[in-house]
This record gives sequence, C-alpha cells and structure tokens, in this order.
Amino acid sequence: MLRSVMIAAPHTSNWDFPFAMATFWHKGVDVKYFIKDSYTKGIIGPFFKWTGAIGVDKSKKHNNLTDYAIDLFNKQEGLVLIVPAEGTRKKVDKWRTGFYRIALESKVPISLGFLDFEKKEAGVADVFMPTGDFEKDMKYIQEVYRPIKGKIPENYNTEIF
Repeated sequence: MLRSVMIAAPHTSNWDFPFAMATFWHKGVDVKYFIKDSYTKGIIGPFFKWTGAIGVDKSKKHNNLTDYAIDLFNKQEGLVLIVPAEGTRKKVDKWRTGFYRIALESKVPISLGFLDFEKKEAGVADVFMPTGDFEKDMKYIQEVYRPIKGKIPENYNTEIF
C-alpha cells in the first residue's frame, strides 16, 4: 500500500478495530491511527502501539490533529494513516473532513478503506488523489461508501457531507 490517508468507514461498532487490523496484517499494510493517549500508556499501551496507535492527549485545547498529521506525512515516507471520518461509532449527520485537508496539503492520495459486514468483505475500494474540488471529491467518496453496510447499519449515515 502506498502512503496515503485512509478513510475507515463505516465505523459503527467496536468490532471494526479487530477486523480492520486483521485485514491490514493479512495484506501486509503497516497502518497508524490516532487514539486517546490513555490507551497507549500503562500495561496495555505496548499492545496498542504495536497495532499502530499514536497516542493523543485530547484534553489539551491546542491539539490540532490535522496539522499534526500533515507534519507526520512530511517526516515519514511510507505512512498510511487511518482516519475514521465519522469520528465516532454513533450515527453522525456529517463526516469530519480533516482527512481531506491532510491528504491535499500532504500531497498524498486518499485510500477508501471499508468493512462491509453484510457481504463479509474488507479492503480498499479505491485510491485517488484529491483534486482540490472538495464538493466533487466528497460526492465521489459518498457514492463509493453508499452501498457498504456497517456492523450496526442504523449507526451509518450515507449522506456524508
């Protein structure tokens, strides 16, 4: 897998994590992802770091994960950074769009990673360079993800922007 910002969607269940990690390990993709720093500390910290976790102190108001991610791409050549664009496992009205800015400003493609629990499929639906036309690119992304079914379908809104 070439370096990219990878959307992880739909994100509707705690089961998304182990299934996604199993898929990446099977495919030989070394991924990184942001997580609350409490998960990367203590006795379980080494496990999460081993899976690619990058701990973030969310209590600090000056944290800007988008800028931090852009900086990571400038420093790490083979980085594949997973971003659950929904930001939560609950149903949201709109996706967070920091992934788009990260990809655009880092000049890296967006990988459309998915878990379709209905079809029992996981993978990458497409990899594309953002054009800078946010609305056009988001419509494309929305159409790719529209038919995909999460573990808890009622937690997934296919109207993403």
